[in-house]
Amino acid sequence: MDFQKELIAEYDRETANTRKMLEAIPADADFTYKPHPKSMSLGRLAGHVSDTTGEWAISTLTTDKLEFPPDHKFEPYIPASKEALLEKYDQGVAEAKKALAIFPAEKWDDNWKFVAGGQAWIDESKYEVWRNWVLNHLIHHRAQLGVYLRLLDKPIPGMYGPSADTM
Repeated sequence: MDFQKELIAEYDRETANTRKMLEAIPADADFTYKPHPKSMSLGRLAGHVSDTTGEWAISTLTTDKLEFPPDHKFEPYIPASKEALLEKYDQGVAEAKKALAIFPAEKWDDNWKFVAGGQAWIDESKYEVWRNWVLNHLIHHRAQLGVYLRLLDKPIPGMYGPSADTM
């Protein structure tokens, strides 16, 4: 089995499914909506999904370490509109696909680290980071986004078959 080919196919499937979920966000959605005080806002969650498939995926493939100094003030991406979100998402996915297509298979065992404030939060092989922190992380937050849409009484697209709204 050519697992590089399989990873590319999986990324293609999951990013296509994710785009369907992002498209389901109404154009007039309140991006400040939170289903619970401890939850991310709708805009913050949608932005995080976009960053996972784009910037995070690209960093995993093109660097060996992402490091933020102790005084770093993280500014999460919160889209100004659904249109801006989809544009950034499409751009990030296209760039990540290019990087994935040329990524040498022998590099999957190389180490990748995420360090913030001097503490290593992730210290794994690039393959583990790709599986856990790109694909699985994306699927997790995409599902959260589906819950937000359901709570807002908006239809949910099917991801791996029909949803209750598409049957």
